Amino acid sequence: MRANADKDFTKYVLIVDDEEVNREMLGMILSSSYKVMYASDGDEALDMINSFSDFLSLVLLDILMPHKNGYEVLEEIAGDPSLQKIPVVVLTSEKEAEIKSLKLGAADFLTKPYDLPEVILARVAHAIDLYENANLIHATEKDNLTGLYNREFFFEYCDQYLKHHPDADVDAIVININRFHLINAMYGRAFGDQVLCAVSNRLRHSVMVLGGLASRYDADSFYLCVPHVESYEELYKSILSGVTEVLSDGESRLRIGINSNMPKDNSVEDNFSWALQACNSLRNQIGAPYAFFDENMHKKQIREAVLIDDFETALEEHQFKVFYQPKFNIEGDEPVLSSAEALVRWNHPKLGFISPGEFIPLFEENGLVRKLDRYVWSEAGRQIREWYDQIGVYMSVSVNVSRMDMYDDDITAFLSDIVINNDIPDGKYLLEVTESAYTDNAEQIIDVVKRLRAIGFKIEMDDFGTGYSSLNMLYALPIDILKIDKEFLRNILTDERAKKMVDLVIDIAGFMGIPTIAEGVELKEEYEVLKEMGCNVIQGYYFSKPLPVEDMTKMIMERKDDIK
Repeated sequence: MRANADKDFTKYVLIVDDEEVNREMLGMILSSSYKVMYASDGDEALDMINSFSDFLSLVLLDILMPHKNGYEVLEEIAGDPSLQKIPVVVLTSEKEAEIKSLKLGAADFLTKPYDLPEVILARVAHAIDLYENANLIHATEKDNLTGLYNREFFFEYCDQYLKHHPDADVDAIVININRFHLINAMYGRAFGDQVLCAVSNRLRHSVMVLGGLASRYDADSFYLCVPHVESYEELYKSILSGVTEVLSDGESRLRIGINSNMPKDNSVEDNFSWALQACNSLRNQIGAPYAFFDENMHKKQIREAVLIDDFETALEEHQFKVFYQPKFNIEGDEPVLSSAEALVRWNHPKLGFISPGEFIPLFEENGLVRKLDRYVWSEAGRQIREWYDQIGVYMSVSVNVSRMDMYDDDITAFLSDIVINNDIPDGKYLLEVTESAYTDNAEQIIDVVKRLRAIGFKIEMDDFGTGYSSLNMLYALPIDILKIDKEFLRNILTDERAKKMVDLVIDIAGFMGIPTIAEGVELKEEYEVLKEMGCNVIQGYYFSKPLPVEDMTKMIMERKDDIK
């Protein structure tokens, strides 16, 4: 048990010397500025240092003492991490003792016979200030939970490491715990912290073996800067063993990206962004737990930078085109055109047609998708009005609303203005909200959806079957239409269990009075099975691919009697 001491701004100094006259002389000099304590030998000194380690600002330590000498005291202090924060100034008259003491961790020395009191006070104050500053930096450079470097200090120390090892081959490594937010959601934050600590302990051990530096970069990502090795299998196994100590399916949780032999002419941040790209390339993949950044990824990164730079110009020049994929109601004897989904396409003037599977995830990562969504919403609203003016029918159109859109304070007003400005009747402008949005922040999303429904919008839950909704949650959600994802339908012709699951979902939706839409239907056999199950609406290549405005207009003209 530690002795009690007043935790105020008084600084405590321990003088250790077997000569009473020396103790008293130093005590008289220091007592004007410090609270002075005394010890007459090494054993007594260590007892006091351990008892008052939380309060001691400095130890003045004589080297030549009976029983335990000053060297032995220094060795014990150096071996105890809790005591290393206390600076030790050695008292000696021998040059050899000064050198040995500094090697054992002494902060400074005072030569016997002693200098003027002003000099002693200045050197003591300097030693205390240096250690206090060092301890403050040490406290702020580490992540509180894991004890690894935080991102700012990590990059700074990486820079220093590379400057002092200009010829060394060094690897940048990014490690991510996939879907970590689900661990917190399912088991609680305390359990999630256990997983993070298990990973960090393994990384700390690996850095000790390999050399280098380790950081907790953000909530579920870790960065390593280590001398190059040919195989990272052992590193992966080490981290995995730490994760599986607390999480049984640890293997599926890890992604590791490596920028091997990072180029010296790039910044540290750039080199790690490449390792991050390699790590992200493993999302939703089964197989190898790690990937290396290569030339193809480099080209992809450059291409993505071009797409981001060209985004604003593309909006201004209307390079983004809204296509419409028809939806057909199949409840009657013959399918009838009932609505369409607005889908965006990009015809880049230099790069040509760019798949939405490429640019939409990119814009989701950097937030540009919100501006793109608003562009599509406005275009779709204008088009609904134009079809009415041209053909005389209001074609129902659904637009996609991402979960990021749901966090915009003005989303209700923006969408409402589109409907009002284009004089669109209630129920003709539908909003598709993905299932994952509801599970990400259910309370806030549900609140926004309720407000949108209250002013006349109909809500489709998109991609049902790909997220984590329970049937109980489905019952509680404010939705008007359930849209079954194509991945959920993939095996209904070959797998009886998959077929029964789709049938069950359609039955539950029917019981709740919610119509169902099956998307991604490509085969006649799929259409027939879904019709037999009682699915209400079908969307997919079996009826039509997404159409440009001209072709969609032609279809509406031909089938305008279908549209209610």
